[in-house]
Amino acid sequence: MKLYRLLTGPDDASFCHKVSLALSKGWELYGSPTYAFDAEVKTMRCGQAVTKTVPREDYDPEMKLAEQ
Repeated sequence: MKLYRLLTGPDDASFCHKVSLALSKGWELYGSPTYAFDAEVKTMRCGQAVTKTVPREDYDPEMKLAEQ
């Protein structure tokens, strides 16, 4: 089964570390990153989709994707 996550965060090193951690756990980049201005907090935000294939057949909406 293929899992999907959208990682988001501020445009700083913490976002890069979040993506790097996911990659180190076997997640793969999916598509291009996104970048947008958050007018409420007046800062730039980043997003990156990642996917991972796991040896599971049935999807459970209660599963913790960050732990996969």
